[in-house]
Amino acid sequence: MTPNPPHSGPATWDETAALLPAPMRALPADRHEFHKETLMSKIAQDREAGSPSAAKSRGFRLPRPAITVPVTAFALAAVVTAGVAFSGKSAEEPPAVATGPLMTTKIGAGSVAGVPALLNQIATAASKDGHPAVKADQFVYVESKTASTSIKTVDNKSTVVSEKPYKRQVWASPDGVNGWLIDPTTNESAKGETLNLPDEQGNTPKAGFNHPSYDFLANLTTDPDELLKLIYKETKGQGNSPEQQAFATIGDLLGETYPPAALSAALFKTAAKIPGVVLVKNARDAAGREGIAVARLDEASGQREEWIFNKETYTFLGQRILQVNQASGEDSLIKPGTITFTSAIVQRTIVSKIKEVPSQTA
Repeated sequence: MTPNPPHSGPATWDETAALLPAPMRALPADRHEFHKETLMSKIAQDREAGSPSAAKSRGFRLPRPAITVPVTAFALAAVVTAGVAFSGKSAEEPPAVATGPLMTTKIGAGSVAGVPALLNQIATAASKDGHPAVKADQFVYVESKTASTSIKTVDNKSTVVSEKPYKRQVWASPDGVNGWLIDPTTNESAKGETLNLPDEQGNTPKAGFNHPSYDFLANLTTDPDELLKLIYKETKGQGNSPEQQAFATIGDLLGETYPPAALSAALFKTAAKIPGVVLVKNARDAAGREGIAVARLDEASGQREEWIFNKETYTFLGQRILQVNQASGEDSLIKPGTITFTSAIVQRTIVSKIKEVPSQTA
């Protein structure tokens, strides 16, 4: 939802980052989103400090959104930073995401006991989701609440800061070619920006685990053994370990997508086959909802990814990434108990056009 795709520790940008040319299209889609998120974070913090060189930040990689921002948006952001970002606000500039209290929590113990049974219950609940198939002229709409934590450096002094949870909205066509994103941390305009493909170079990324579309998901196998084998194959060489990357990949598909019920159930049964998956009895999503979590610790980063579910209905609520072990090196400011990313699914449904929200349907 990347440096160690799709989840890892902070990435560092220095003051020359804004002068880099726009990336070539050969760069994977999730890497474009990572650079753009980091760059926009830097822009916002430099504006706040009042000088292009007054501050620099290192933002944790968020779980790769299933819907990524086109490379052209990143290219525009690079131009803004290099030339006009500090000349004043434009009429359509989105409001800055407010900084809130540092997001921390008590680290709940993880246990392998009960994991298969819990995931089986979750899979059973998911299989009963009777949402219809998404038609070619419809769009998947996902509204979420999200926030992240980063290290901010001003005048050579670094501090750990967290955002207040903010609203993010995504619309995506079933083939993944058309869409729209409203996210104040990445958009140049409060109105959002298009996700339509192909890009200005005429390139349309092929749908896959790093660029999933509804149609792609609808055609995946629902056999857990075959699905896990496919995920290992398609994500080989990514992440800090094959097992962690497989867990993270499934986690990415739980957010800004709307898989058919049979596939949702299969994903949870697949997760049960990944070594190191644990149960955490108490977890809270970005909306403050309490739940039970299925989680896995990334030994390399010391961060634990948690998928949070309602304790009674087993419906998916959201996810978070928690620093469990002490970070090292330049990231040592990140103490155990720090929530580096959190999200909550507020609404997930099918609409008839881009930018239509459910309250507008009748």
